[in-house]
Amino acid sequence: VNGMEIYSMKFDSKVTSRFAHNVITSRAVNRGNVSKEVFFDVELPKTAFITNFSMTIDGVTYPGTIKEKEAAKKQYEKAVSRGQTAGLVKASGRKTEKFTVSVNIKAASKVTFELTYEELLKRQFGKYEMFIKVKPKQLVKDFEIEVDIFEPQGITELEAEGTFITNELQNTIKKTFSGKKGHISFKPTLAQQRRCASCSESVLDGDFTVRYDVKRTTPDNLQIVNGYFVHFFAPTNLPKLSKNIIFVLDTSGSMSGREIEQTKEALLKILDDIKEDDFFNFILFDSEISTWKETLIKATPENLDEARKFVRQISAQGMTNLHGGLMRGIDILNAAHEENLVPKRSASIIIMLTDGQPNVGVSNTQEIEKVVKKAIDGRYTLYNLGFGSGVDYGFLERMALENKGLARRIYPDSDTALQLQGFYDEVSNPMLIDVELNYPENEISDLTTNSFKHFYDGSEIVVAGRFVDSNQNHLSVDVRGEGAHDALSYTTQQGAEQTAQAFQEQQYIFGEYIERLWAYLTIEQLLEKRITATGEEKENLTAQALALSLKYKFVTPLTSMVVTKPEENGNEEGIADKPIEGIDIFTIPGMCVIYAKLLLIIKLISIKLSFITKSYGQTSPLYHTYASLPTWYTSVDGDPHFIISVPQKKDAICFNINENPGVILNLINDPVTGITVNGELIGDKRPNSDAKIQNSYFGKLGIANKHLDVKLTVTPERITIENGDEKTGFTWLDSVTLQQAGLTLIINRKKNLVLSMGSGASFVVVLHQVWKKHPLHQDFLGLYTLKSDKLSEQTHGLLGQFFRPIDFTILEIHPGSDPKKPDATMIVKNNELTVTRGWQKNYRRDPTHGVDIPCWFVHDNGAGLIDGVHTDYIVSSLF
Repeated sequence: VNGMEIYSMKFDSKVTSRFAHNVITSRAVNRGNVSKEVFFDVELPKTAFITNFSMTIDGVTYPGTIKEKEAAKKQYEKAVSRGQTAGLVKASGRKTEKFTVSVNIKAASKVTFELTYEELLKRQFGKYEMFIKVKPKQLVKDFEIEVDIFEPQGITELEAEGTFITNELQNTIKKTFSGKKGHISFKPTLAQQRRCASCSESVLDGDFTVRYDVKRTTPDNLQIVNGYFVHFFAPTNLPKLSKNIIFVLDTSGSMSGREIEQTKEALLKILDDIKEDDFFNFILFDSEISTWKETLIKATPENLDEARKFVRQISAQGMTNLHGGLMRGIDILNAAHEENLVPKRSASIIIMLTDGQPNVGVSNTQEIEKVVKKAIDGRYTLYNLGFGSGVDYGFLERMALENKGLARRIYPDSDTALQLQGFYDEVSNPMLIDVELNYPENEISDLTTNSFKHFYDGSEIVVAGRFVDSNQNHLSVDVRGEGAHDALSYTTQQGAEQTAQAFQEQQYIFGEYIERLWAYLTIEQLLEKRITATGEEKENLTAQALALSLKYKFVTPLTSMVVTKPEENGNEEGIADKPIEGIDIFTIPGMCVIYAKLLLIIKLISIKLSFITKSYGQTSPLYHTYASLPTWYTSVDGDPHFIISVPQKKDAICFNINENPGVILNLINDPVTGITVNGELIGDKRPNSDAKIQNSYFGKLGIANKHLDVKLTVTPERITIENGDEKTGFTWLDSVTLQQAGLTLIINRKKNLVLSMGSGASFVVVLHQVWKKHPLHQDFLGLYTLKSDKLSEQTHGLLGQFFRPIDFTILEIHPGSDPKKPDATMIVKNNELTVTRGWQKNYRRDPTHGVDIPCWFVHDNGAGLIDGVHTDYIVSSLF
């Protein structure tokens, strides 16, 4: 490709006792007459940690060095200041993240890239799975995948498959296993790699998967090597526990269409798999909470048929009362146990699916976490499935981990129903509950997690630790658990001599593999605990994980790999950072990639301001795009245009909502103070049939305080106050100052209405009047918030959610389709959005002409900025 030829690519994997040590080696040559840039691009499993990387160019090796992020940052900043690139690892798919590095290679020179990564293979559905992403992007003369497996227990089955494997390629997969050893090789010729006989396009593009399992003559296996041990626990042939399962389902407006149909498809298949001894129920939450049944119901054929009818009728509308849905599910489980409706020996599970963020009822995520944890109190397992990109995945993950479960992303693709069903299959067959593996305290230190709420059929529990006395060669373990009919209780023992005897038969152990397995598992669990920890506990967990990451040379979220690259003007350094799922990157100390990008953006803005000022002077609108820093109010006005001021940034964000006349939108909702504000849209007098989107404005506002029993209906013609049974009305021509029952109202004749109620929260409603004979436009209203800090932290709505501080970062400012309105990338709420610099009008002080406010415009109805999607905020009535 352009003179650069990859002539060799090899995946070499050695697996010892489920722990995989993988080396990817790629060799390329520049056959051109000038220097060329060559890329080493490889996708790795998300659960893997990179441990080493090097480049060898013309006999000289340039290594990667793993350091703490803060230590690596200084080198990175120096590289960025020279205009060099980095940020080499990024998320790329459901199962993978991508490692990328590029380097200039002189004519006729060769380069060898070598990347090493390690991972503990998880057992799922009765098999261990190794996943290799194959994408060389060109024909490779010497391409090979080679996997050697050694398992002291012996191997019972071994298989390999590829999504790109054709009938001709099938014969190139060589598979052998006998006793404790297994071997897989895949080495297609150039001819076999061609997509067609006469083309140069490669057929090697997809996933290559190796699966295997081991012999089990006992429920568990202990291995001891050089002062460390690993304990694998996977009993077989146990009777299955019955389960009590609550499905808590988001049916808000954002789930409408394809999402809700796919969810229903998955639920119908899941109902086919529910066993007759199981108990189940469905909780639906949107603005309201509804249940299929008031209690858990046994999965009889009749009840399953009735459930299928219920599922087929599920529809999506309204907002997202996530807290209410979860609490209803917990209450039903509590009642079932208290009233002995379910077997004492059974597994209770809550599975919640949501595509948005809480915006009705209790919407503060920290408060929800606290209340849910207290309500579950360790009795049930909570699994949170986050649908699409609009969810607060960090919140879902924390809440699941605090309740002995896990969170999983569900990707909105054609196979969404299969993803949902696949997750259910993982947790549908509990064999044991409350499993504990107890080791002699005086003999063991640094033990990984050894108690587990559930053990599922086809999975495996792994515990590792190290001995206080590194010369100890014997260990006994007490195993406890609750099964379907009785308790599981036994003691198992193992000596180091048995492990050593097993390993005499093989020659490819990679170093101290059990010690590395222990370190890998310990780091993984420390990072997981860190997600839910705070304060000093979080600092201690961070310090422990960092120390182990550095000692064993793992690239984790706490470390970076400094990659040295040769360039014409001296060495260049880049940073490889492991991406973090569901965590706000701005909260992680020393997140050097973002830090360095911010330095660049500051420089970019300074340069651009200097250029604009010199070229056009400070009166230029473009100058004010970057430099104007007035104080603004959060407001909605016009068609309707939302302006969100961000004082700490001295900037603003804006977005539009495009909906049809007659639609009512929730703007502010505070369950604590009782204040709500809703707005009804009106359109032009005569719709423009040529316009793709109908112009719409707020023609009616409903402002209420349920604690004061006060309702205000505001239209361009009249202001009506309902206080209990009393009703009072005013026109905009009146000049009124009114104070009664916690309500203060001032009408400034023909201009605006100033309103304060209850908590002291204040609003301004602006009247926009047009020429009465105008052929298209009608009078309309704008809403401006003044003392939004008087509302509670649980306030939500299209405007209300922004009364809490919001942070964002602007990157990569570049020319847009309009030369006066540059585009940029905005990082906000863990989303990456394309935004445009523009202006919106603020009419609070000047209802006729308004003031131009510069802001970053978020497209597509605020998608990625607002919680959920805009249809979540459609309500049925003004109050």
